[in-house]
Amino acid sequence: MRPAEPADVEAIAELRAMVMRPDLERLGRFDEHRVRQRLRDSFSARHTSVILAGGTFAGCVTVRPAEDGQWLEHFYLAPRVQGRGLGSAVLRTLLDRTDADGLPVRLNVLQGSAARQLYERHGFTMEVQDPIDIYMVRLPGAGALGA
Repeated sequence: MRPAEPADVEAIAELRAMVMRPDLERLGRFDEHRVRQRLRDSFSARHTSVILAGGTFAGCVTVRPAEDGQWLEHFYLAPRVQGRGLGSAVLRTLLDRTDADGLPVRLNVLQGSAARQLYERHGFTMEVQDPIDIYMVRLPGAGALGA
């Protein structure tokens, strides 16, 4: 991983559109422009890391401070690297840091997204849900469930 730079925003916006498209279409929420613009509007290079695999851009993740802990956002991996343990490795690294700081981590995931299983394996539990999103939390030291 490396720190993100402002110039990374477009590559990350494109990755977001590609990765989220199937779930957003399934939920009837895909909008070609909006999926990218939402990333651009909330992008913070300061809190974002670019994930590299084989020296090339493979994904990103944002960990943003919040009043009640940290928010894990914009965690996207290119399809070519999914299912190989990279997401678990990145998540373990981030969660080790937040555990050391004694902070809970929150995130939201789309209803029906396969990513929910990844988060549950790493100790996240559902707090609340609506027809589109599931909001999850992981308390410090919750640990991984056989990840």
